[in-house]
Amino acid sequence: MNVEMSSVERRARVHAALGDPARLVIADALAIGDASPSEIADRLGMSSNLVAHHLGVLTDAGVITRSRSEHDRRRSYVRLRPDSLAAFGSPGFAVPRRVVFVCTRNSARSQLAAAVWRSRSAVPAASAGTEPAARVNPRAVRAARRHGLRLAAQRTASLDAVAADGDLLIAVCDHVHETLPAALTRLHWSVPDPVPVDTDVAFEAAFADISERIGRLVPAITVGGSRP
Repeated sequence: MNVEMSSVERRARVHAALGDPARLVIADALAIGDASPSEIADRLGMSSNLVAHHLGVLTDAGVITRSRSEHDRRRSYVRLRPDSLAAFGSPGFAVPRRVVFVCTRNSARSQLAAAVWRSRSAVPAASAGTEPAARVNPRAVRAARRHGLRLAAQRTASLDAVAADGDLLIAVCDHVHETLPAALTRLHWSVPDPVPVDTDVAFEAAFADISERIGRLVPAITVGGSRP
């Protein structure tokens, strides 16, 4: 059987990059959520210079990509490339009472994420916003419909009214992640906001990004075991 050398070489670079324990720890930390370099340093107790070195190696190997925050352009986020994920497993954790997806307006990304989650997991899901809009964005409603999902067009909610103990919060918005209190435990998915672009293509891109991430998180939660 013939195998393209470029594919083999790329896999070898990924495995070589992950052969360092520190870089494998960083990759594990990014398996189910994005983080800024400073957040990685804080979580893992590494110096910023060491984190920068390891992120450079992972970038060169094609394991991670970076994006600029939509809220604070001085800030960047690191995420794993989906095609590199087969090289390692996602960490499991305890099953939450509910998964709550949060964005600023609760009009698009968080609504789509909750709808996708409900179609794939028995763990309940909800969505909320820190500054909820009057209604769900019509393009989000149509994007959900194209994938066989339904959104209630008039139903948005405030995070203060929705969040409760035992919830797993997932910020699908840079603004939310950067403005919520640091003590509020959450995952962060740096999903570009499709609303300013206002095209079906942008909403489909957001849907695909969210769907891929949920595809990784659902089995990680299943593996995690019973609720605390």
